[in-house]
Amino acid sequence: MTMDHRVGPPSFGTERETLRAFLDYHRATLAMKCEGLTDEQLKERSSPPSTLTLLGLVRHLAEVERAWFRRVFEDHDAPMVWSDRPADFQAAYDASGSGRAEAFGAWEAEVAQSRRIEAAVRSLDDAGYQPRWDEEVSLRMVMVHVLLEYARHNGHADFLREGIDGVVGA
Repeated sequence: MTMDHRVGPPSFGTERETLRAFLDYHRATLAMKCEGLTDEQLKERSSPPSTLTLLGLVRHLAEVERAWFRRVFEDHDAPMVWSDRPADFQAAYDASGSGRAEAFGAWEAEVAQSRRIEAAVRSLDDAGYQPRWDEEVSLRMVMVHVLLEYARHNGHADFLREGIDGVVGA
């Protein structure tokens, strides 16, 4: 890995500023874990029978961003990025046929959409509709859910990266 360019969350701030900063920190962590690797390295599987790869995580998190921001607050029928069904995240893990440019392009576009949507929603208490659950959810719940997705998968990314080239750390 190269330099750590992540901006740490603030020690003080509003709830929304804190959630936004932690989410951006974890987005940057995923990018950092993939930095400097070839397409082939990004597609290396963790250990059989798992199909988990770093590229698969990037693809999965593009789907997570879409499912939890775009589909909840803008377009409930927006198609997923790679899956046929919103809950079928396994399709995102199949990294065959997709390289860094496609996966990161889609992920970065979804992150940009999510940031735009989050900024447009007035309050953390404002509700959107989660079609998969058939219920309303608050922006607060969406941000916490997506943050937890990143935190969990960045733990996976730590192990994947170490297995690829021995790099460990933040």
